[in-house]
Amino acid sequence: MQEKIRVGIAGLGRSGWDIHARLLAELPEQYQVVAVVDADIKRRDEAVERFDCLAYTEYGELLNDSAVELVVVSLPSFLHADGSIQALAAGKHVVCEKPMATALPDADRMVAAAEASDRVLTIFQQRRYNPEFVKVQEVINSGVLGRIVQIRLTESKFTRRWDWQTLKKYGGGTLNNTGPHFLDQALQLFGPAEPQVLCHLDRTLTLGDADDHLKLVLRAAGAPTIDIEISSCDAFPDDTWHVLGTLGGLRGNTRKLTWKWVDPATMPPRQLDERPTPDRSYNRDELTWQEDSWELDGSAAGAYTGFYRDLYETIRNGAPLVITPQSVRRVIWLQEECHRLSPV
Repeated sequence: MQEKIRVGIAGLGRSGWDIHARLLAELPEQYQVVAVVDADIKRRDEAVERFDCLAYTEYGELLNDSAVELVVVSLPSFLHADGSIQALAAGKHVVCEKPMATALPDADRMVAAAEASDRVLTIFQQRRYNPEFVKVQEVINSGVLGRIVQIRLTESKFTRRWDWQTLKKYGGGTLNNTGPHFLDQALQLFGPAEPQVLCHLDRTLTLGDADDHLKLVLRAAGAPTIDIEISSCDAFPDDTWHVLGTLGGLRGNTRKLTWKWVDPATMPPRQLDERPTPDRSYNRDELTWQEDSWELDGSAAGAYTGFYRDLYETIRNGAPLVITPQSVRRVIWLQEECHRLSPV
């Protein structure tokens, strides 16, 4: 059996505790939490009780702990870049929470630090592992929907927020908080082309000074148009996914997808006709549709252990890194472009 990777978790908030600590606890053969750092004594005590680990009050103390091999940087968003670079400089592998950074120069510093290091830096863009996203990719790549014309991604609701993540000074806002999940998925489906970006940010129900409404469109020759909407003022939320193709389409959410398509071989032959249509009617096709569906079996969160399983293979066995900082840099570029086009 290979040696466990010894982990230090920096920050025991929603992400550090509810996501990373839980996922690592599910992989006891591969990971061991040996240290944590947080300013809140109750959180530190809770971690010590759960993991029988050391608990620090200062980030530098965690980095100086020689037992820690991998640091999970789940600090507030505006500290992600410096926290990751400091950990790399201390000789640690790094998992950085999203957003990778709050500004593109910081993302570039992270990429440069990782490239100059003999350590691994990866970003927790875990929704690449979402079961429904994997299925959407599978259906699109199968070709049954034909050429993909447009993909619409929606994550909207009617809700207010008033915590620290609504404030610009902490790197808050919907674009920086929720946006990285969907921007990352969209860019995976968009492909390598340089997109033309149309973006509108707004403040609607938030009590902070950052955005809570995002409308983003990506376009490029040879790529599908991507339409992303993430809003806090939507009283009638739509499906998460809506894919339009030349042979069919797909719709659904994180728990259920439905798609239908037509086999072009079954479509009756037609010729362009400039004459008036009979009875002043519209053209009508008799199409034979095929349909299929997918439903989530279990919890989507369970798929996220795949992130840490893959990372284990990278650190211990030299497997290629699945989520590279270079690929996530593109997300930060897109976020920055949105802020430039539509300052709030």
